[in-house]
Amino acid sequence: MFEFTYPWMFALLVLPFFIRLLAKPYKEQREAVQAPFFETLQKVTGQTPGRGAVILRPKPFQKLMLPLAWLLIVSAMARPQWVEDPITRIEAGRDLMLAVDLSGSMEARDFLDTEGNRIDRLEAIKLVLDDFISRREGDRLGLILFGTAAYLQVPFTQDYDTFRILLDEAQVRMAGPQTMIGDAIGLAIKLFENSESENKVMILLTDGNDTGSQVPPSRAAGIAAQNDVTIHTIAMGDPATVGEEALDIEALQEISELTEGQFFMGMNREELEDIYRQLDELEPLEFETLSYRPRRPLYFYPVGAFLVLYIIYHLMMASRSLLRRKEKPAYD
Repeated sequence: MFEFTYPWMFALLVLPFFIRLLAKPYKEQREAVQAPFFETLQKVTGQTPGRGAVILRPKPFQKLMLPLAWLLIVSAMARPQWVEDPITRIEAGRDLMLAVDLSGSMEARDFLDTEGNRIDRLEAIKLVLDDFISRREGDRLGLILFGTAAYLQVPFTQDYDTFRILLDEAQVRMAGPQTMIGDAIGLAIKLFENSESENKVMILLTDGNDTGSQVPPSRAAGIAAQNDVTIHTIAMGDPATVGEEALDIEALQEISELTEGQFFMGMNREELEDIYRQLDELEPLEFETLSYRPRRPLYFYPVGAFLVLYIIYHLMMASRSLLRRKEKPAYD
């Protein structure tokens, strides 16, 4: 689509008419030579004397060139441009908040790495989340670390490299030895208040054994549901574990049900990877967003036309002067 950036510049087209009306005609004084034999000179040259000043009349080409040149100059100042079709891209409309448990129970070594070595629950989370993050193109990710208290480690961002670095720095008991799941959910709800995404998702990775949150997990999940926050819970570890490291499966199932999320068992790395593939399908909301419309400047076309017109005019004037010199008779 063709358009002018500054169309109001065309108001300058009438400027020469105002100048012509208001400015006085240009006058140039020249010296004259008195000749005592004026009448004889008149007869010899065949010239007829006249009274008053000589008025220079513009040539037809000059009458056409001047308005056209001014039109080209004003057109260039109006900045013509070609606006191309909008370039759009598909973006996922998701804000995903990952809440990772750093309590003492996450030290339980009931996972195996790719080489078959036993690793703790937190290391298993880090390994699988790395692949999960690599598939989150277009999403904004946030990270909450919680133990005795919940802390925002990474606000919503698309800087996945920084996200990985800060996740990798997380250590068991770094946020305290206890498990405050309700506090982590409450912090996530508060962070989602500033989110413009229609699809607000929290992924809770924990053993589910809450140890005294200020807001009980079930109550926090109910508040999350009222704020349209969906919570998918992932139980980390072996369900046969007893004691402080035991899983509270019922609590995690209740959280996911109240928020219309889903509950998963993460007994091994392969099972966790399958969980994240399912999460990819759970929240598939996508939308088109207008990125920008490329604009190609065209002002150099009227500028170029003006320069060509200027050169042609002077070439014609030079040619005309040269022809006059050749046609002028020589006097001996």
